[in-house]
Amino acid sequence: MYCIKCWNTDTRVIDSRSTEEWDSIRRRRECENCSYRFTTFEKIELINLVVVKSWNKKQKYNRSKLEDSLLKATNKRNLSVKKINDLIRSLELKWNTKSEIPTKEIWTDVLKELSNIDEVAYVRYASVHLNFETAKDFMKFIAENLENNK
Repeated sequence: MYCIKCWNTDTRVIDSRSTEEWDSIRRRRECENCSYRFTTFEKIELINLVVVKSWNKKQKYNRSKLEDSLLKATNKRNLSVKKINDLIRSLELKWNTKSEIPTKEIWTDVLKELSNIDEVAYVRYASVHLNFETAKDFMKFIAENLENNK
């Protein structure tokens, strides 16, 4: 591990603890060179998944991309980051049995979960992934999807 202050490669672990969610390890470190102390988090990788894009390009699943899109959809909504992370974690557990997953299945599963949590975030997320171009697209989607859920 590099020191974030002097970039020395010799650091030692002072303290290690599991996080509350038990999905990562928090480590307090100290640089052997400059004695600077810093914290690192080691995330336990629960998923090894390949995402198949619409044009059949394949890439490794990137949790931060999903997290970023959900944070944008839930911006200025009363949803905690913990709730978003719990949503992602539950979806990852669902997908963990697969080696490949199409992007369409990812955003369909996300939409299904968002519809139960926050209607505005649900519509925002859908507008990006279903390529809404006009206000009529929004109204049609809401009429077909949200009103049927009530």
